[in-house]
Amino acid sequence: MRRGERFQACLIRAAFFFLIPGLIPAAGAADYVGSNVCRTCHSDIYSTFYRNPHFKSVASGKEKPENTGCEGCHGPGSEHVAAGGGRDTIPMAFSAAPPGKILDTCLRCHAQTISRANIRRSVHTGNDVVCTNCHSVHHSQTPKFLLQKKQVDLCYTCHATVRAQFSMPFKHRVNEGFMQCTDCHNPHGTYPPTWRTADRPRMVDQAQANEEPCLKCHIDKRGPFVFEHPAVRFEGCETCHNPHGSVNARLLKRPVVFTMCLECHSGLGTFGPLGGIPRTDTLHNLADPRYQNCTTCHVRIHGSNSNIYFFR
Repeated sequence: MRRGERFQACLIRAAFFFLIPGLIPAAGAADYVGSNVCRTCHSDIYSTFYRNPHFKSVASGKEKPENTGCEGCHGPGSEHVAAGGGRDTIPMAFSAAPPGKILDTCLRCHAQTISRANIRRSVHTGNDVVCTNCHSVHHSQTPKFLLQKKQVDLCYTCHATVRAQFSMPFKHRVNEGFMQCTDCHNPHGTYPPTWRTADRPRMVDQAQANEEPCLKCHIDKRGPFVFEHPAVRFEGCETCHNPHGSVNARLLKRPVVFTMCLECHSGLGTFGPLGGIPRTDTLHNLADPRYQNCTTCHVRIHGSNSNIYFFR
């Protein structure tokens, strides 16, 4: 520490000692000093803290010292004050803390709104991506959720391949601001999905407790239907569609409809009460352009209440 910095630290300690008697306890006895003391040095942070959701712990005046203001997250500050500053004297310095400790600290309060079990087993946590990688408590750039930057830009920081998909000709309008990533995904982790269980879709949220989030917007595909399309019911939308973006119309995985259908409907068999796999014979000569767009006839391909073959 330079001479000028040592002198400034001494002045701060002297001011606390004379202006606030009894504030600094005996050495080794860490205690809570209150957010007003933090304000003396960290005025740049505290000047806007009243707009922070965490300020309600100060405004209520009912919380215990360990749950109030600055020390609610950083721990008791008496040793930090007595030492005249320094990151090493803060019980919880987020910039130097390991990911697990950061997560534990935030979950002291936020476990009521975030599933503790899900976030600990999530893909983000498994890759050491924790709260402070996405949220900025002191210098948030967004009015909601204290995000470090606009949500889509924040997600693109890591998910560069997904960003490329949203630049394809057919895509969901995330870049345009019509929707955002959390409309479909839960960054804090989710319960195991009820569809495509073997694939374990990453952090894909559930709608209506056990359905894909696609059905929140595409409600006409929800059902239940009298005649279900097994691929839709059990495998899910991603069987045929690329949800982020595609070079094919309707976000399909293949450019021609019949080649998409032939991924499943390519063997022998007939339709039965539960729906089988139809054979491709002269009745459906796929060399004939008339039969190369299956949905011309099978229009209710997501499910039907009137016809087992998904006709109109």
